[in-house]
Parts: sequence; C-alpha cells; structure tokens
Amino acid sequence: MKKQMIFILAVLMMFYLVACSRENDLSGDETNTTETESIQSEENEAKDVSAISSEEGQNTKEDTEMKLQIEAGGSTFTATLEDNEAVTALVEMLEDEPIVIEMDDYSGFEKVGSLGTSLPASNSQMTTQAGDIVLYNSSQIVMFYGSNSWSYTKLAEVDDLTGWEDALGSGSVTVTLSIE
Repeated sequence: MKKQMIFILAVLMMFYLVACSRENDLSGDETNTTETESIQSEENEAKDVSAISSEEGQNTKEDTEMKLQIEAGGSTFTATLEDNEAVTALVEMLEDEPIVIEMDDYSGFEKVGSLGTSLPASNSQMTTQAGDIVLYNSSQIVMFYGSNSWSYTKLAEVDDLTGWEDALGSGSVTVTLSIE
C-alpha cells in the first residue's frame, strides 16, 4: 500500500509539474505574442513614415521638375521631359547654353533637324502623336505635328499643342531649345 501511495504521489507531482510548465509556456507565448505585435507595430510605423517621405519626395520632384522650352515660329512652348539617358545628356548640353536647330519638314507630319552630336539612344518601336519630341539615329531631333510609327528614343512631349502645327510651319523652321 505504501508503494501505491508513493506511486500516486509521484504521478500527482508529475501532473503538477507538467501543469506548471504549461502555464509558463502559455505566459511565454503571451510574451512572444506581445513582442511580435510590438515589432509589427514598429514596422507599420516605419512603413508609414517611409510612405510619407516618399510622397514628400514625389512632391519635391514635381515641384522642381525641369521642362524643355521650345521656341519655334515666334511662339514658345513647354514640354515635359522623359526620364532616360538621352534626356540626361540633352539637359547637360542645355545647362551650358540653348541649342538652335534648323529643322526641315519631312513627309508632312514631322520636322527633323541635326543636333550636331550624338546622344545615348534607347530606341523602341512606338507610334508618335502630335507634340512628341524624339531622338532618331542618335543625333536627329524630330518634332511631330502628325503621327508616325518607327523606332525612336522619346525625349519629351509638348504640354499644350495650341498653335504647335502653325509654329512649326511649312518648310524649314529655326527651333531653339532651352531648359525652363
């Protein structure tokens, strides 16, 4: 009988120890859950701050965005520049001084003129629209008042086409490019 009592006490102690151990594991889980929630909360706050910074960066970029200024046929136009290597090289040239290009009519939908130097091209097949300004053969600037499909590097797009076709006129035209 004494052995049975010792056995029962031993079994009860094991149950007690297992139960205590389980309680510690649960409180450890609660701690882990609280720590996980805290880490997730910090990560979310960091993402929120990052998103705000990113939005502020976009606003700053928009506020300081350079525009291409185009003088042709006695009118002045602005164009939004693309983001590519050719535009970067063109802007570097324009920071020194405006570029004057003699442009000739080609096929009744575009004006073409030599830039006098080559720019890095990243040509892709596209269908142009009136107001598109592209690089052709790395050294030719093309300004569209019509449409064409070919492989070009897009440089800019005229913001307001009012008077664009008239300013480019028929025949040759002198165009001055500068940075606004």
